[in-house]
Amino acid sequence: QVQVVESGGGLVQPGGSLRLSCAASGTFLNIYVMGWYRQAPGKQRELVANIADDDVANYADYVKGRFAISRDNAKNTVDLQMNSLQPEDTAVYYCHVVVKTKAGGMTANSGQGTRVTVSS
Repeated sequence: QVQVVESGGGLVQPGGSLRLSCAASGTFLNIYVMGWYRQAPGKQRELVANIADDDVANYADYVKGRFAISRDNAKNTVDLQMNSLQPEDTAVYYCHVVVKTKAGGMTANSGQGTRVTVSS
């Protein structure tokens, strides 16, 4: 089993910054991809950014230049630094990891989410 726990959400004013953190634990061989999705009220869940085990990162167009994703393979953690936040960034942010199991397969796992509210 894989446990995924997010932290770092909260309320921030427009133009402000927040840093989200996520830790994965449990039984697996390694983590292929770690990333963040978000879901705003009334909208579908969408990719924010992800990063592969070779440190190649992928960003949604609407966060390029504002958000930065990083991972620590030794600690099985991934962070999302969010700058220049705008009200439209308000959403629940979910950490997502794809791991290689001991059986040789792959599983995708998400956390419970952390809420980010951007408002004055």
